[in-house]
Amino acid sequence: MGRKLLLENLDKPEINTIDGYIKYGGYRALEKALKSMTPDEVTEEVKKSGLRGRGGAGFPTGMKWSFLDKSTDKPRYLLCNADESEPGTFKDRLLMEKIPHLLVEGMIVSSYALGCRTSYIYIRGEYMFILRILEKAIAEAYAKGYLGQNILGTGYSLDLHVHPGAGAYICGEETALIESLEGKRGNPRIKPPFPAIAGLYNCPTIVNNVESIAAVVPIVNNGGEDYAKIGIGKSTGTKLISASGNINKPGVYEIELGVSVEEFIYSDEYCGGIANGLDIKACVPGGSSVPILPKDLLFKQSDGSPRLMTYESLSEGGFATGSMLGSGGFIVFDEKACIVRNTWNFARFYHHESCGQCSPCREGTGWMERVLHNIEYGHGKMEDIDLLWDIQRKIEGNTICPLGDAAAWPVAAAIRHFRHEFEYHVKYPHRVFDADHVYQPEMKMQTV
Repeated sequence: MGRKLLLENLDKPEINTIDGYIKYGGYRALEKALKSMTPDEVTEEVKKSGLRGRGGAGFPTGMKWSFLDKSTDKPRYLLCNADESEPGTFKDRLLMEKIPHLLVEGMIVSSYALGCRTSYIYIRGEYMFILRILEKAIAEAYAKGYLGQNILGTGYSLDLHVHPGAGAYICGEETALIESLEGKRGNPRIKPPFPAIAGLYNCPTIVNNVESIAAVVPIVNNGGEDYAKIGIGKSTGTKLISASGNINKPGVYEIELGVSVEEFIYSDEYCGGIANGLDIKACVPGGSSVPILPKDLLFKQSDGSPRLMTYESLSEGGFATGSMLGSGGFIVFDEKACIVRNTWNFARFYHHESCGQCSPCREGTGWMERVLHNIEYGHGKMEDIDLLWDIQRKIEGNTICPLGDAAAWPVAAAIRHFRHEFEYHVKYPHRVFDADHVYQPEMKMQTV
């Protein structure tokens, strides 16, 4: 069994209350940080830990904190990005729903390190029931003296608020989140200036993911060096993985970074193998925005060594032979899965969620959806496959925020690794599906 730092007490029925959380060691990091550490010492422990952003980008958290502009008299803000909208990703939901005080404690400790007096949790609108859970947890923390004025008699004060979004995926991008929090349309900003210099209300601001902030608690409790001992190389600590698709045991798993992909899929401790006794065809290892990996590239790197659940190993070889750990949205496809249909489904999502600010994304995502729809439903032409390749190439790297890249990468990888399926759809449109929407035996595939 791997070490658990975030989900260790998940099975305790009272862990969602402040008394239950304290019973199992909760708020020790808060007392330690406020009573025996300076803000800079907390930041230094986070740097030592090697913690990288768990929302998808994987940027070192402590380094990001160090960019905060401390030369100004303006207020500083910490924003928690709880706008978890990436298809295939649901780990933050579990943390907030089951162990809300872990996030609250992480917010207080992190705000102390950054010198914030007001902080916000920005949560996606579809998580309204979790917003109520967080509000209850925050009220309990105020009642215990962990929030508000003069916390634990240390002179440090903090107010924490939860702010719901309105269901826009684009607000998971940090500057769009800030725009939305200010009451504006959630359009990403051009950078620089970066939020650490001019963020919320034009003040120095740090935006971190739910899991990143929660991880600060065990880092402060046990020390950054202890955290860094878990994992491999620059992929330190544990990571929450949202596992779904054609597997026997879908769910959220906390892994020590460095577990092999093969072990994660087939071990009874984790996914438990492929459902219905079928073989695996492919996997999207980090949420819908990362490139899909076919079976022959999923388990081994280019040198023949096992591919591991780390930032470096999953990206080994670049997008030609690799992918990304991303947000940890691990989607598995069995041998009957239709790659064309799933690529079209992802394209529909990104077309719908584009803010429309950049023309390559606004127009290109719509074109990709329509072309993929035509191919999937028997109206495609061979030249459409090259057209798709050309469209995604003109979107990638040509937009203000990464949504354009997120829309382009799945299409590029699907064509790169499964071009034969696109060609089959074009050549034999009348033979693709039977009455139950299952591929004919010749292809031995079905949609998911």
